[in-house]
Amino acid sequence: MLNKNILDEIGTKINEVIAHGPAKDIEKNLRTILMSMLSKLDLVTREEFDVQQEVLKRTRAKLTELETKIAQLENQLKPTEAGTAASDSNYDG
Repeated sequence: MLNKNILDEIGTKINEVIAHGPAKDIEKNLRTILMSMLSKLDLVTREEFDVQQEVLKRTRAKLTELETKIAQLENQLKPTEAGTAASDSNYDG
């Protein structure tokens, strides 16, 4: 069985090689490129998105409420308009 210290030492050496090797440079360059590309995009944070989503939900609810009120008012006007049109046609003036 291998000694735990030997395994730890091998792991440390591997991490050192990766940290100082070209793989680390490639990772660093890719991160830089990716961050540069993302900064050019018009992105919002999750918090901003959630806030706007709530605003949209409230706006939709208010719109539905207003549409219902308009429909009720239009229905109230229809009998009045019909009565006004009938009385205008009976005018002998």
